[in-house]
Amino acid sequence: MKFRSMKRYSKKTSVYFQQRSKMFFVYIGGVLVLLGKTVFWVFSPRVRKWQILEQMNKVGVASFPIVFLISFFTGVVLALQSAYQMQKMSSEMYIASLVAVSIARELGPVLTALIVAGRCGAAITAELGTMRVTEQIEALETLSANPVHYLVVPRFIALIVMVPLLTICADFFGMLGGYLVGVGKLHITHSMYLRMTFEALAIKDVMTGLIKSVVFATIICTIACFEGMNALGGAEGVGKSTTSSVVRSFILIIVADCFFTALFYFIR
Repeated sequence: MKFRSMKRYSKKTSVYFQQRSKMFFVYIGGVLVLLGKTVFWVFSPRVRKWQILEQMNKVGVASFPIVFLISFFTGVVLALQSAYQMQKMSSEMYIASLVAVSIARELGPVLTALIVAGRCGAAITAELGTMRVTEQIEALETLSANPVHYLVVPRFIALIVMVPLLTICADFFGMLGGYLVGVGKLHITHSMYLRMTFEALAIKDVMTGLIKSVVFATIICTIACFEGMNALGGAEGVGKSTTSSVVRSFILIIVADCFFTALFYFIR
């Protein structure tokens, strides 16, 4: 009896993992199909510019205060935490280099992407999910309007443009926070701090962060739109899709960051 129960349990486990694997590959396939359609319609001459500008305002302008606060205080905290070890070695002046490279290559693009995913990605999923459960997307299809062209493309272009711009702002304000700590608290001279910053910071460091930000923007838009356009079950389904969108975007952003960090490290 014990052997039979173990056999049934093993069979149920095998079926469960098969179902989960099938769901995973179906999900990945759906996301890639949506991304392909979006890229195709981006080059359409009929893209509505006013919708793109509206989405840019929602993604970029509305997110700017949060990006400013988080990046600025991240730079402050990074400089203060680095000061503990640097002061033991009398190397306080290298805090400028550490803050600049860390912000430009990693913290700037990643923090910006997480902020946008949590704020704008969730809003996009909730908006499209509401349209799905109230059959507005079906109404667009009835009117011969392509939902991807009408709904996804303006948000895709807005994110591709605004996330790198927000990343540049995050880099600047993060370095500004480190500068205020270095000059005001650690008594590093103004000229020394700037010299150490620009000596350590190369164009490649900034471009690495911008390339990452474009990839992160693609992830946020694709996941958010896919979850929203496949929401089911009324208000409860929209809530589940929004939660799933944010969680999966966060995971993919961290995974993509790890991948590109390793890639840029080996090709430097």
